[in-house]
Amino acid sequence: MRPPVRPVLLLALLLPLLALSASPSAAKRGEHRAETEQVITGVANGSPVPAAISRLRFLREEAYAAEEISLLLRKVLDERPRRNLVAVLAALETRAAEPTLARLASDDDSAVRMYAAQGLARLNSRNTAVLLPLLQDKSSGVRKEAARALGASHNAKMGAPLMKAAKAEPEVEVRTVMLAAVGDTGDAKQAPALKAFLTNDSESTRFAAAQGLCRLGSKDGFAFAGKLLGSQDRFVRRQGLQLYEGVAAKKAAPSLKPLLEDKDRSLAAGAARILYQGGDASKLDWLVLASWNAKGEEKLAYEKELETLQLADDRRKAILRKAGVTP
Repeated sequence: MRPPVRPVLLLALLLPLLALSASPSAAKRGEHRAETEQVITGVANGSPVPAAISRLRFLREEAYAAEEISLLLRKVLDERPRRNLVAVLAALETRAAEPTLARLASDDDSAVRMYAAQGLARLNSRNTAVLLPLLQDKSSGVRKEAARALGASHNAKMGAPLMKAAKAEPEVEVRTVMLAAVGDTGDAKQAPALKAFLTNDSESTRFAAAQGLCRLGSKDGFAFAGKLLGSQDRFVRRQGLQLYEGVAAKKAAPSLKPLLEDKDRSLAAGAARILYQGGDASKLDWLVLASWNAKGEEKLAYEKELETLQLADDRRKAILRKAGVTP
């Protein structure tokens, strides 16, 4: 009598046949997932985090990577590999990572809490309940990243606690992030409190308050920025432009559109990039075409901003074809 074929043995016999019958796209995805697992294992064993993040983004398996890292974190206990895995998870920018990041926001390790807050900020997470306690964290790095994440939630209810934390914050670097984040929440009620910081002894605090006001669309913030843009010093003018980072294009357009014709092409390119990131899609085409027509240092000004946007080659080619400058 022949012995029965065990299920595990049968599966082992069938797998090669299934692989042969898989579609090319499924086979490719299988390869990517296998490499994703190798990259994650490498991080746990000490491989560099930046290289791992870059490779995982290239493989386009961010959600799968998040699931695998979440499972691995339950087994890895050593401090350094655990921190590295969380750093990678935070950088994946996939919604699949959010539950794990929210859980890690209350971790015993301050570095893990900081990375968790960074990851939630990148996701514009609305999970503010896990972030609010971190505004009083003993670690300044955690407080800073928590403030950034609360601003990125675009929840107007977070404006008041952020302002309260900013008033009590002893470290200037953290306070500046909190003030700018108040503007990101969209809570216009905080404009008077932000305006009060415009006369602060600290230059960086004044700048951050102006940035918060600009993000709220406040005339006081735009007036502060306008004085800088009206300077004869090119570096001061760039400081003025910087105040519009994160401002909606509709609010920034009256001040920034005239800069597109400025003789300082670095300023013009920066204005176009900020308007694009603020919601004016046409300014990406403007940057690509301006770069196409420019030469020398002027071209470098446009390419610097396009590099910031991480513009893919196929997108650039499509824009140039649409404009009729390339076949």
